[in-house]
Amino acid sequence: MSTTPRNRPVVSCTLLVVSLGAGVTACGSGGHPLSGKPYDAADQVSFNTPSGDGEKADPDKPLEVTAEDDGRITDVTAVDAAGRYVAGELSADGSRWHSTSPLAANARYTVRVSTEDDDGAPGREERTFDTGRPLAKKRLTVTFGPKGGKYGVGQPVTAELSRAVKDKAARAVVERALKVESTPAAEGAWHWVDDKKLHYRPKEYWPAGATIKVRSNLDGIKIGDRLWGGKAAPLTLTTGDKIVAVTDAAAHRMTVYKNDKVIKEIPVTTGMPGYDTRNGVKVVLAKEGTVRMTSASIGASDFYDLVVHNSVRVTNSGEYVHAAPWSTGSQGYANVSHGCTGMSSANAEWFYDTINEGDIVKVVNSAGDMMAPFGNGFGDWNLDWQKWREGSALTAGTQQAPRSEVQARLRPESA
Repeated sequence: MSTTPRNRPVVSCTLLVVSLGAGVTACGSGGHPLSGKPYDAADQVSFNTPSGDGEKADPDKPLEVTAEDDGRITDVTAVDAAGRYVAGELSADGSRWHSTSPLAANARYTVRVSTEDDDGAPGREERTFDTGRPLAKKRLTVTFGPKGGKYGVGQPVTAELSRAVKDKAARAVVERALKVESTPAAEGAWHWVDDKKLHYRPKEYWPAGATIKVRSNLDGIKIGDRLWGGKAAPLTLTTGDKIVAVTDAAAHRMTVYKNDKVIKEIPVTTGMPGYDTRNGVKVVLAKEGTVRMTSASIGASDFYDLVVHNSVRVTNSGEYVHAAPWSTGSQGYANVSHGCTGMSSANAEWFYDTINEGDIVKVVNSAGDMMAPFGNGFGDWNLDWQKWREGSALTAGTQQAPRSEVQARLRPESA
């Protein structure tokens, strides 16, 4: 961490660094204060943690490090045995550092403090301490979804919380502890759907052939008043090829892309007036095969009761892509369905064999409403990236998503 130094000449140090290309003796001799071995700064800093054997720090209280009169703090690193770093702030004059993220309960921490004296000589001090168990009994657990396995590039990650979290600061604690790592890397962010549910998606679709690992660092972390994080099972997903099916409702045609190349064009029929198919991006929810569809399921005034084959569900409310042999005369020419996308039996069989859960089905140029982002399946991609990030407790109002290493970096307080 860089902090604002005292007013002292720094040109000589810059010149010494530059001169290393010509000879390494310039910085290695002469007794310059920065060239010496760091001194033991144990007497120069104090901690607010217990010093007696068997005593444990209260995880409800922030960690504080204070400098004595003859020195100043330049950097503090605090990390527990699980590798979780504690964020903190350093005062402008280097006299005090305090944690800004919660300590974990029942954990062992190592704190490394860098200092300098009035002459600029560097000092070091290291301290370990244990935190106690929280007095509160309430625990917040997280269940990640979907189930581990292989999905299409449109599949969002979900996090279901066991308790509602409404406070913005508490949401930030939760969100900061929910880690999603993709290989290859993909910029992404969490979005709070409601007080107990979050979705995570990248800025663009996941890369094809990616491995996505999801985990929680909430265990033992204080989230709010008398509420602490509990354990969560990690999750691993992989993605297959990038499959995107785009239906132009006005042209009555579906174009299927594999890794951005057209692999098939299919004549289709979509929703008739009054039952117009929803526009926008929908993520495939399930391949359900043979499904019985009735007019009662959507409240249609005209009666029907059909057994439908090769059915691919794209909304919770019952919108499918499926075989519709009864409407082949209209496919490619007119929209006559009750909202589903219908095609011939042969094309439906091909589509069913090609598409997978998590793949993308997009509808354009329909007279229907836009697919809702949440509540009827996965319409997450219908929010642009800026609006998506506004639903995050960490990235809302920022210009770009903070990298994980930046989130943990210690920042000085403003003077």
